[in-house]
Amino acid sequence: MLKEVVEQVELMETLGRAKKANLLRDMLSTLEERVVKLEEFIGDMMEMLELVKRLTGEFDSRREQLRDFVLESLCSNMEKVQGVLNSTRNKLIERNDAFEAMVIALKEETMATMMALSTIIEELKEELALC
Repeated sequence: MLKEVVEQVELMETLGRAKKANLLRDMLSTLEERVVKLEEFIGDMMEMLELVKRLTGEFDSRREQLRDFVLESLCSNMEKVQGVLNSTRNKLIERNDAFEAMVIALKEETMATMMALSTIIEELKEELALC
């Protein structure tokens, strides 16, 4: 009977080790699956990072192109506006010169009229004095 008990204990120990081994194999298998998934995830993230880097480079390039285009447009428009301003200024200077000439002519005419009127007034005073 002792022999049977010993054999049963040995059998239980063998079964216990087999269960532990199976459990460890299952845990190792699960861990390996997780490692594979993690490696795949890291690979996907690296691809995504490369895509982001490429797109960022393209974005920076387009931003530079846009900046250059805006600067060229602004410079071109500024030259046109400066040309219009210069033309307007020249026209205003011409009009101002013409206006000043008219004012001088009116002053001279007013002075001549005042002198003529003064002469007429003096003549009328003399006639009035004779009456």
